[in-house]
Amino acid sequence: MVKIQKINLVLDPSPWPVSTAFSLYVLIIGLVASFHLYSHANLFIIFGFFLFISVFSLWIRDILRDAFIHRIVPILSGALRRAFILFIVSEVMFFVAFFWAFFHSSLAPVFQIGSIWPPLAFSVFSPWSIPLVNTMILLTSGATTTWVQYAIVAGDYDQVVYGFVFTLVLSFLFLDLQIYEYVHASFSISDGIYGSTFYMLTGFHGFHVLVGTIMLTVSFFRFLLGQMSPRSYLGFTVASWYWHFVDVVWILLFLVVYIWGNSMSNNIVLF
Repeated sequence: MVKIQKINLVLDPSPWPVSTAFSLYVLIIGLVASFHLYSHANLFIIFGFFLFISVFSLWIRDILRDAFIHRIVPILSGALRRAFILFIVSEVMFFVAFFWAFFHSSLAPVFQIGSIWPPLAFSVFSPWSIPLVNTMILLTSGATTTWVQYAIVAGDYDQVVYGFVFTLVLSFLFLDLQIYEYVHASFSISDGIYGSTFYMLTGFHGFHVLVGTIMLTVSFFRFLLGQMSPRSYLGFTVASWYWHFVDVVWILLFLVVYIWGNSMSNNIVLF
């Protein structure tokens, strides 16, 4: 008599999706409160941010634990790939909403802002300074991410390490330059529709770069711990997909917001 082994294709219930949603809710409440200059808004922002990082880290821990004890079988691996693709599609629609707001305001600027885009009172960023450098950084990081994938398949340990290090250095350099740009900006998120759309697009993109950096960092440490092989590297695969998505969004930001959106301005800031 042949004994049939039953394989469980459903993971145990997890509290982390709901916890992550709650942490993001607290973070958004703090951001909205700060827009309206409410007191103690920064406390909500700080609490929500660290709560998100903590919950997201625990979620990743459980995913890695399931993978480490071989509970993610090939059929479930395919389901996870499809689920992550759907997640990226939802992220695409997320950014579509903010690009829609940008085009709605820029293609037909109302008389309240002088019927011109960007408004005359704004000193906008030159696309050929920090934005261009950041574009080159992200495009290079996309290439180094692909380098890591080919090195993993080839089983070249040294090349994988070099690729990860270059990618993470470039990601942190991008974030540093983005913060530098914000610090030296002559306008804030509360300065009309231009400030709102600019910071919502670039700010949420920066947040996605941070999340992608965390995912790549986790993949790097997993590789160092021997939890990846040429036949098993699903964690890095989805992280690379996410990183390439972030690259594409930034290219659109650079072309639409920095080049086209600022092309009619006479007040351009050069760094």
